[in-house]
Amino acid sequence: MTREVQVLPEAPGMGVAFARALVPGRGGPAAIPDHAVRLEAQQQDVARLADYSRVCGLTLRDSVPPTWIHVLSFPLHVQLLGDPASSIRLVGAVHVSNSMTLRRPVSLGERLGIQVHVENLRPHARGGLIDLVGRADVDGETVWEGVSTYLASGARVDGDPVEIPRAPFEPAAPMGRWRLPAGLGREYRRVSGDPNLIHTSRIASKAFGFARPIIHGMWTHARALGALEGRLPEAYTVEAAWAKPILLPATVGFTVAPTDAGHRAAVTSKDGAKLHMSVNVRANQ
Repeated sequence: MTREVQVLPEAPGMGVAFARALVPGRGGPAAIPDHAVRLEAQQQDVARLADYSRVCGLTLRDSVPPTWIHVLSFPLHVQLLGDPASSIRLVGAVHVSNSMTLRRPVSLGERLGIQVHVENLRPHARGGLIDLVGRADVDGETVWEGVSTYLASGARVDGDPVEIPRAPFEPAAPMGRWRLPAGLGREYRRVSGDPNLIHTSRIASKAFGFARPIIHGMWTHARALGALEGRLPEAYTVEAAWAKPILLPATVGFTVAPTDAGHRAAVTSKDGAKLHMSVNVRANQ
């Protein structure tokens, strides 16, 4: 499919974009935009990356983690789902899985072209699933690709519902534990720019069915990659799937095991009995 590409002069303001995302989508069958949005030659902010790395437990290096590039692409997710052509709004949608491929090490000094589109609207028992598909390039060379899958509860999509595949999970005693303070959502909001109030406001989180604010899934994703530093190849694909939200404050467990292609990790309850997020890393051939 050939898509029209809308080139933006600068990254959209997250506050304005989220305000649009709060406006209910129109009724009727679910619809998604058929165009892509793009930012050209984005310079990376060293100070912001340093703060992001500290909050997420990553080591600041010249080569950036793939989750950082996701952060840079996220305003385009919000822009697309706030578009009048979209009946699905990001606020209220649940990020159920994420896949990212780092094709080669990306230097902090490189300027990135970043492009995102929406595709693969499909029915689910609770609504509809969509994929936000991103790409980052340097001088025309694709260096990063990402797919974020969201569940939009209540969306009307024709067809037989599809299931969200779940990785097998066996409860086990954690190899390590992380303490997540009550203010972690505000810290991650500052470094990521994600202003969704379910991560920082008790009132907003209760409105969406959570007893307390929940930590961003992409913080958990980044923290898991931080725990795997030293075991990651230069080029790899990492897949993450979320099972149970983490309410703040919390203590969670972490386990990791080698596989034939890389590593498999899990973020669990502190006793290892319940799964919060599964991660699978495999080296690119």
